[in-house]
Amino acid sequence: MHTVAILILDGFVPLDVGIPCDVFGRFGLVEQTALYRVQVCAARRVLRAGAFEIRAPFGLDVVATADTVVVPGIVDPDRPFPTAVIEALRAAWRRGARITSICSGAFVLAAAGLLDGKRATTHWLMTDLLARRYPSITVDPGVLFVDEGRIVTSAGASAGLDMCLHLVRRDHGQAAAAHYARLAVAPLNRDGGQAQFIRHDVPQARDCLAPLLEWMTRHLDKALDVDALSRRAGMSSRTFARRFREQTGTTPVQWLLTSRVRRAQELLETTRRPIEEIARRSGFDSAVTFRTRFRKLVGVSPHAYRSRFDTPASARTVGRKRD
Repeated sequence: MHTVAILILDGFVPLDVGIPCDVFGRFGLVEQTALYRVQVCAARRVLRAGAFEIRAPFGLDVVATADTVVVPGIVDPDRPFPTAVIEALRAAWRRGARITSICSGAFVLAAAGLLDGKRATTHWLMTDLLARRYPSITVDPGVLFVDEGRIVTSAGASAGLDMCLHLVRRDHGQAAAAHYARLAVAPLNRDGGQAQFIRHDVPQARDCLAPLLEWMTRHLDKALDVDALSRRAGMSSRTFARRFREQTGTTPVQWLLTSRVRRAQELLETTRRPIEEIARRSGFDSAVTFRTRFRKLVGVSPHAYRSRFDTPASARTVGRKRD
């Protein structure tokens, strides 16, 4: 039987613990045959996280024999991790175990050196931090999970469910994974990655471009090109391009594209306007171009995005009354 050790730390994310427990434990039955043995373990017996306190029935010794180790997310990735946990993960890796993480659990794997030279992901709020702290890791902020063979990392919360179902598919095939997905009342495959959930804030300039960025934000529906923008800023095109990258970290064209898609996301969430009108109001020259750019940046089509994030009419009415 395949043993899954769920290794929890103080400040654990409760949902991240419950997901692998359910998938590999409660749902881990096919025709009444258990496919997995689940063992929740920790460096010490009692751990706390917010309103929760959990008593781990097993110690770190089970990590030494587990086939798969799952590290759930932790609320504060800046807290030092117990040396015993890091050593247990390294020993499991050397032995040949599969090591996985959910959400910020990737920071624990990174601290153990298990993600060096590999592609990985975590919750989109923390991908920049993970990349800065561990530059040897190729961090992908747009996906639900990354499978590197014996190392598998997933994004936040529900992406852990996607990863666990993926692992079941790897271990026991499509039929078993589909069975688990039905029991969990979840799709076996979700289109798009976590890019569709990321909110792209408008970059804040340090000095002279701030008024221009505000003006660009108000005129996203207009035809804006680099030459016209540089003239408005009172700079040559070359100087403008250099200053723009210095202050925003990107090019004027990419900044406009990201801002226009962000505007389209807001319109899709809060209005029932046709796609063609949203494309025009967001500054795209055609609905075809809009759909292509939107899917490339967000990961799903505008129609799929609206169906997932559209605010119900009743909620919009309440919002207007409060305003």
